Amino acid sequence: MEIERKFLLKHVPENLDSYSCYIIEQAYLCTDPVVRIRRQNEDYYMTYKGSGMMSREEYNLPLHKEAYEHLLPKTDGNVISKKRYLIPLAKEEINPECLSLLGDTPLTIELDEFAPPFAPLLLAEVEFPNEEAARAFRMPDWFSEDVTQDVRYHNSYMSRQNF
Repeated sequence: MEIERKFLLKHVPENLDSYSCYIIEQAYLCTDPVVRIRRQNEDYYMTYKGSGMMSREEYNLPLHKEAYEHLLPKTDGNVISKKRYLIPLAKEEINPECLSLLGDTPLTIELDEFAPPFAPLLLAEVEFPNEEAARAFRMPDWFSEDVTQDVRYHNSYMSRQNF
């Protein structure tokens, strides 16, 4: 089960380059249901995602490079390329209502910096262990808008846009 919220940003942290990151390329074999292939640095996956906006089933299967390269020309729409920064949230940065629902689960902001044709889009995602914590979470002041329920910010939707 994937439980996540998505946010637009006012600005990025000044020290963004100090965080670990992945280079991601992903494309879609199908968008209803979502069947995605992804290269994340030198790791490869096929993902199935069920329906839903904040919560949905998600299954990741490992692929090898040759399988990914074989499937890539069979995908539809835009290939999405982005750099994903992993920004851990310290406990003191999380509002008490959310913190009490997390248990020992740390929260990490996954900040995506999209390459063309989606640049200069910046999108932050935060994954949660349960829906209660997700609903209780209050965004940091450098976030601008919660777009979890806005389909335009789902990568599967973006993959189908014409430029």
